[in-house]
Amino acid sequence: MQFTSEQRLDDVVYEREFTLDEIPGILWTPASASASAPVPLILLGHPPLGLRKMYPRLVARARQSAAEGFATATIELPGSGDRPRWPAAEQARADLRRAMEAGEPVSDEIVDALILPLVDKAVPEWQAALDVLLSLPEIGGPVGYSGGVISIGIRLAVVEPRIVAAGFFAGSFVPRAMFEEARQVTIPLHVLLQWDDEGNDRQAALDLFDAFSSKEKSLHANMGGHTGVPQFAGDAAARFFTRHLK
Repeated sequence: MQFTSEQRLDDVVYEREFTLDEIPGILWTPASASASAPVPLILLGHPPLGLRKMYPRLVARARQSAAEGFATATIELPGSGDRPRWPAAEQARADLRRAMEAGEPVSDEIVDALILPLVDKAVPEWQAALDVLLSLPEIGGPVGYSGGVISIGIRLAVVEPRIVAAGFFAGSFVPRAMFEEARQVTIPLHVLLQWDDEGNDRQAALDLFDAFSSKEKSLHANMGGHTGVPQFAGDAAARFFTRHLK
């Protein structure tokens, strides 16, 4: 990992941009974090829109987490932002847009092409980033995963034992194959669902929640569309991570 910039945003959080094998990322740590008092880590997932576009929302989540005593980190997803273009992913996104603009159902083939290769490429990159982040003296674990493409979170929850709790946002397409993986998820889960999310199949989101095998799982449904998440929903997620990471 090579740090490429650093700045103190305020008295609460310290921000460092980095690259890891040419993958851009950002690490936020509480200003009080040190080698003598390492803090837990939350991996911040996000949709494949690019870190620059997602930065305002990511840094807001990082500030809240830092105030609770957590470090947070994120990396650019394959084919997004400044990373090399990924023709297959761009074709899948174009097919998705075409179906939605035409008012047609989004086929399983489109969802599989859009999500499954992304999961296969992104999850090992998240794990590599986690290897390096946990080697930093100011970060001591345990680790949580929050938000982003829910299928990436599901795969990480299955294959990465260092992640002990996860907060999922039921707002992205989920391939049918991921339902079987969901049945292998046993860590505590906090799932947020926007009831009127225009781009999400509500029943599929409920079925996915039912598939999780976690003994502790909670579903928080709020009225409103995809971007209408209320502030108190973020507060509830913060309390969830405080319970399980501290």
